[in-house]
Amino acid sequence: MRADFQSWVAAHQARFEEVLRGLLPRAEIAPQRLHEAMRYAVLDGGKRVRPLLAFAAGELAGADTARVDIAAAAVELIHAYSLVHDDMPCMDDDVLRRGKPTCHVQYDEATALLVGDSLQTLAFQLLAEHRLNDEAARQLEMVKLLALASGSRGMAGGQAIDLASVGKSLTLPELEFMHIHKTGALIRAAVLLGAQCGSVSAEQLDRLDHFGKLIGLAFQVVDDVLDCEADTATLGKTAGKDADNDKPTYVSLLGIQGARDMAQRLHREALETLAGFGDEAQRLRELADFIVLRKF
Repeated sequence: MRADFQSWVAAHQARFEEVLRGLLPRAEIAPQRLHEAMRYAVLDGGKRVRPLLAFAAGELAGADTARVDIAAAAVELIHAYSLVHDDMPCMDDDVLRRGKPTCHVQYDEATALLVGDSLQTLAFQLLAEHRLNDEAARQLEMVKLLALASGSRGMAGGQAIDLASVGKSLTLPELEFMHIHKTGALIRAAVLLGAQCGSVSAEQLDRLDHFGKLIGLAFQVVDDVLDCEADTATLGKTAGKDADNDKPTYVSLLGIQGARDMAQRLHREALETLAGFGDEAQRLRELADFIVLRKF
């Protein structure tokens, strides 16, 4: 019998936490302070949405869970590094992340910079040293996929656009372009990497990519709404930060209700993209619901 969604999420979150503990360098290994800070930045925090998307896509593709563990860990390490760097004084200058002091506050700026660098390189080390697909060429494509999603044509590029847009008014297409890169690229990569640990056709992969694009945008729209409506304790990070920093958001462009309507539209379109799949896509559908409906 298939477990209910909440049980599935809880089980995967708990098990994946142990996977991360085992993959990260132990704190007692030199340089101890750096390794301790890496573990601080990654462990015991976050909902692990990207890994959950990888596991759900892996289930759809009949993938070995041990293989998806590595792909999911690589994505989560990239995500964690991005948060460490985003929170630094030269970027968003925030003091709270996942309900605890940000890495540069808990340690120092130089250590936080090195934590981000080290987490990023560890992600690619994992993809290189573990077999994720029986075809070497496909696995090399998976490495390329994560690199593109993380770099100047993906997450880092989106962050650069975000920083350059402070105090400016963006059109909806410009805002979508920014977030397709900043937030969406890594979410799409999570879905695709999880699926490619198993067996999927090119047509199925295209549909999963479109699903990832839609749900990645929806994730950001909901984040913008929550930044306006939720409190700091609920978010685990400083509430209202985007408005305080005069950043363009879906709420500043569309208003609260307009942003809500957009999230609902993206949610519907994402579910329609999965219409051709059967029960094996159920977890992806449930995650789409969770992303859009979380305290919304």
